[in-house]
Amino acid sequence: MPDLVLLRHGESVWNAANRFTGWTDVDLSPTGEDEARAAGRTLLREHEVGLLDLQVVHTSVLTRAVRTANLALGALGRSWLPVRRHWRLNERHYGALQGKNKKETADAFGIEQVTVWRRSYDVPPPALEPGDERHPVHDRRYADLAPSALPATECLADVVRRAMPYFEDAVVSDLHRFGGVLVVAHGNSIRALVKALKGIADDAIVGLEIPTGVPWLLRFDDHMALVEDRFLGDPDEVAALQDAVRRQAGG
Repeated sequence: MPDLVLLRHGESVWNAANRFTGWTDVDLSPTGEDEARAAGRTLLREHEVGLLDLQVVHTSVLTRAVRTANLALGALGRSWLPVRRHWRLNERHYGALQGKNKKETADAFGIEQVTVWRRSYDVPPPALEPGDERHPVHDRRYADLAPSALPATECLADVVRRAMPYFEDAVVSDLHRFGGVLVVAHGNSIRALVKALKGIADDAIVGLEIPTGVPWLLRFDDHMALVEDRFLGDPDEVAALQDAVRRQAGG
């Protein structure tokens, strides 16, 4: 049966500073590096007892996901696995909020407005102007893409629309071919995948918290019907995460 492991990158320096990150390319914090290595050790234990056999990796093109994958694979002892990177696995673009401190933004615009921008399914934050240096048209990693394909802001619904075609084309193909696939991405791009794979409602998915550095195993039958999903790691911590997911996802 095909096995998909979803892994949110370890804590970034902007996670630690409570700043909106989005497509801004920031590195892992020391804590995030430790989380990535710990994730790799967790995956190694699953491999050693024959419960998992990862053969290929997909990441976004953002450094925090790339480095998480590298550190996890090093701890797993599989740095040689092929890695495919794609912008469609990037974090949600937070528009004009990127780089701003979350508390200061709430103080400036009001907690209700910021909550709508952060947690509604289909309401994006204010967009960046094309001339803003934070706009992805100015980032060389997207130079081959049409400017119209690059977001100036996104809501979670936008992330679902851009991430799922890549998943259905590239990731599902690798699941059928290799059987074991690791996707290292971001809180919102993982939310987008989980929403589609588990059929979670629009109003429930926005409350689903994705922990940093904790592997999430989704096991499918040969027709890509989901038959099992569970977090991997310490049993007590995993049990708490599973309970939280059930509550946040509405059941």
